[in-house]
Amino acid sequence: MGIVDGFNALFSSWDVVIFALAGTLIGLIGGAVPGLSSGAMIALLIPLTYHLHPLAALALIYTVSKASDFGGSIPAILFNTPGTPQASATQIEGFPLTRQGKQGKALRMAVIASAQGDFSSELLLIFGAATLAVFASELGPPEFVAIYLCAFVVISSLLGKSVIAGFLSVILGLAMALVGTDPITADDRFLFGMDELLDGIGLVPVLLGAFVLAEVFERAARCTTHQGGMPIAGTPRKPSDSYVTFTEYRRVLPTMLRSTGIGAAIGMLPGLGSVVACFVAYSEAKRRSRTPDTWGRGELEGIAAAEASNNATSGANLIPLLTLGIPGSTAAALLSGVMLIHGIEIGPNVFVTSHDVIFGVFAAGLLCIATYLVVGYWGSGLIGALIAKIPAQMVYPIIFVTCYVAVFAGRQSIFDMAMMTVFGVLGFAMKRLDMSVPAFVIAFILGPGMERALRQSFLLDDSGAGIFLERPVALAFFALAVGSLAFRLWRNSALTGDRKAGG
Repeated sequence: MGIVDGFNALFSSWDVVIFALAGTLIGLIGGAVPGLSSGAMIALLIPLTYHLHPLAALALIYTVSKASDFGGSIPAILFNTPGTPQASATQIEGFPLTRQGKQGKALRMAVIASAQGDFSSELLLIFGAATLAVFASELGPPEFVAIYLCAFVVISSLLGKSVIAGFLSVILGLAMALVGTDPITADDRFLFGMDELLDGIGLVPVLLGAFVLAEVFERAARCTTHQGGMPIAGTPRKPSDSYVTFTEYRRVLPTMLRSTGIGAAIGMLPGLGSVVACFVAYSEAKRRSRTPDTWGRGELEGIAAAEASNNATSGANLIPLLTLGIPGSTAAALLSGVMLIHGIEIGPNVFVTSHDVIFGVFAAGLLCIATYLVVGYWGSGLIGALIAKIPAQMVYPIIFVTCYVAVFAGRQSIFDMAMMTVFGVLGFAMKRLDMSVPAFVIAFILGPGMERALRQSFLLDDSGAGIFLERPVALAFFALAVGSLAFRLWRNSALTGDRKAGG
């Protein structure tokens, strides 16, 4: 059984276990730092993975991503400042409970719901991904061209502030992926006289620049960082204010189960992510509530809905990556980058070529859930107190210096440091122009695969683009892409009409 092999691989070396536990703690603490996204944390750690065993590297990155999904709820509940964007829904109900002296109850509800949603999603990944991969392995290059195109359309239309901005982000990422040596003809492309680009633009400089350095520039431009100092919380009036009673758990259980399903379903769709999932689940739970008037004033059910759906995307968004080679989220895109660094094939064949490594990552995910459940249940308040004491002026200067140290440590290259700076400026400019940095990075990572599949398709048949018309699966994905784009355009026009009517 695959997961048994995964646990054997995980516990075959204590190094892997240590890195999985370290990733969990890093994710918990880093996710609790307002403004420090999980993408930035993972990007900072990627240079370290060059020197690790593939399983240790992937376990580290995967556990950071999972634990940070819960970690963001800690400052949202305690300080009214979400540590991650998806924790904004948790903040709505969590902070009012803190002001009532029920911060312990809110934090423990958050970690219980997070672990339950995450565990269910992980089971879906473990038992569903390999099954879907069997069908995906039967697909040929034309089908993968259609899948890539569909993913680009969905990602660009959902991740950008506008469809045009999203498409420009994807096109820019694809253009950067073309830099280097042509894989078929071995001709030089877009080198501009720089031999360092013969092998293409390095993945680590792009990730650190676009995700981390750009965020540092953005914070510097705004002259804002999170402020230390814990706001005054209410005093617990009775012992049950500090924990979740069985009656309360039983009351919110149906909401958690429903929200877990919502999060898992949304997590499997490329480009939507946990932010969409938590607000959809929160809104649905409020709509079904018999007491909607209590929401916004400290409703425990709202925390359960937001956190269960948020963490339920964690495992589910790896399913499109491992079955089709399409990252379902920023974290999945960064994980795919680590896989590429270690020569692990992305796509359905990964369950054959790297069976023990992939199931070892799944086992590390289960270990991560158990760890952050224990640490979060008894230690969330301590983590919050630690974050509150960190001087605001220290966080981003340290990150800035760490970026350059990390990128130089990878290949000892000054050129990589210069490229990271270029992409940091580019990422900052994209943020200011409301373009999507995640869409850009995903397109950059998927670009070579898209080019390879497209050129293989043309070599298979002399009919040129006509080969796609002969493949029903390819046509289905093309239709899905068109339908997704049409829906986004229709929704935008409907929202514009509503604003005009309201104005």
